[in-house]
Amino acid sequence: MQDKSYFFAIDLGATSGRTIIGHIVDGKLQQQEVTRFANNLIVQGGHYYWDIHALYFEMIRGLKEVASRGLDITSIGIDTWGVDFVCIGDDGAILRNPRAYRDPITFEAMDDYLKTVISKKEVYDITGIQFMNFNSLFQLYAMRKENNSALKHAAKILFVPDALTWMLTGEMVCEYTIASTSQMLDPRTKQLDERLLASVGLTREAFGRMVMPGTKIGVLTEEVQQLTGLGAVPVIAVAGHDTGSAVAAVPAKDEQFAYLSSGTWSLMGIETQDAIINDLSYERNFTNEGGIEGTTRFLKNICGMWLYERCRLEWPEEVRRLSHPELQGSAMNVEPFRSLINPDDALFAAPTSMIEAIQQYCRQTNQPVPETPAEICRCIFDSLALRYRQVFEWLQEFRGSTTESSSTVSVLHIIGGGSLNKYLNQFTANSTGATVLAGPQECTAIGNIMLQAQAAGMVKDIWEMRQIIANSTELVRYEPQDKEIWDAAYKKFLTITSR
Repeated sequence: MQDKSYFFAIDLGATSGRTIIGHIVDGKLQQQEVTRFANNLIVQGGHYYWDIHALYFEMIRGLKEVASRGLDITSIGIDTWGVDFVCIGDDGAILRNPRAYRDPITFEAMDDYLKTVISKKEVYDITGIQFMNFNSLFQLYAMRKENNSALKHAAKILFVPDALTWMLTGEMVCEYTIASTSQMLDPRTKQLDERLLASVGLTREAFGRMVMPGTKIGVLTEEVQQLTGLGAVPVIAVAGHDTGSAVAAVPAKDEQFAYLSSGTWSLMGIETQDAIINDLSYERNFTNEGGIEGTTRFLKNICGMWLYERCRLEWPEEVRRLSHPELQGSAMNVEPFRSLINPDDALFAAPTSMIEAIQQYCRQTNQPVPETPAEICRCIFDSLALRYRQVFEWLQEFRGSTTESSSTVSVLHIIGGGSLNKYLNQFTANSTGATVLAGPQECTAIGNIMLQAQAAGMVKDIWEMRQIIANSTELVRYEPQDKEIWDAAYKKFLTITSR
């Protein structure tokens, strides 16, 4: 390989993590997975926790492996899921494993907070963040109410990627994109809001200094250097929120694009210079999360392949043994649009049986009830594509109302694991009427690596980053088909979901 400078990405999801090395050669990104590991929830005493020390161990293991290969590591970057945080004592010790966002303590906390502390509209006007019960604001509120001992004695609160960078460097920071998921940050000032902090008994001093993606946080501590065999390697603040790193990796040519980060959740949005916070965005529950180079990720969370994944777990073993293409292909042989659902209906949030929840929705809306795996799969894919159209049209409307641009979005980039789903990708093109470009699949790690490359001065800005990613990725193109059929199906979808 020509270039001997490598970037080390630590990419952590809610179920698994991995470490990856990447470098740029002749205008293209090359990457290689170093380690992969499980990220296990700990269930104890009726609560859900993350094992922060296990994650630290895996980071060290990955760094030791790289050192054993004799590679020249230019820098290190960490991205994780959002909202969760670690409490640090005044003696510099972790007070307890951090609570996981799935912890039941928040189930009632959001409604209680919004009724008794600060109103829903006021919170949205400050933050522009969509309401989810596990947002950091409501986690902190619930922990205060239970007199949580870790929070009570915390000198600092660090979001998960910030806690991990602290464990590597000894430096405490508050990275902007991860802080923006907390529902405590004002996207206009790009700072944590003092009123919201005070509402849960905190001050700004409880958090590290605010840093933007691309900032050098520090270097590996002497202890970590000894453990790994590496030198004083810099640790860079990438987009600490994994979706922020993923969106940075969208291989767009210009600003006239929308993105769909497709996986368990589908996150559809646009990139804007300023937050969009108004009555309509509040009504439609859109979110404004921090992006790179001062941009805002204006998006909506859609219940994505969670529906399919949960059903797959329930189907008989002979169905589960089918590959995804085999099972999804069988769905193409059944009647389209026979049964439709609203993927974001509360019925599908956490049902005991996803199959029964889908069937119940169809009964309640006087539709044929899907019975076979193929029928249920087709119902899910048709419905997701039509929900994507609804959100895509809303995004067009919001984009047209900004002062940045009144031009329409004609290209939708699908990134993440869902970019491999050729059937749903084609349905999405058909439904939205937009050209769909699918890829890359490993967008989060790619964004992490490219932000490190930018910090190292190897790329100039986000657009050069995206050009390199486009040069390095085989994008699959899907053009809209069957417009009249999909237009009729969309009318049916709107009628059913408005009931």
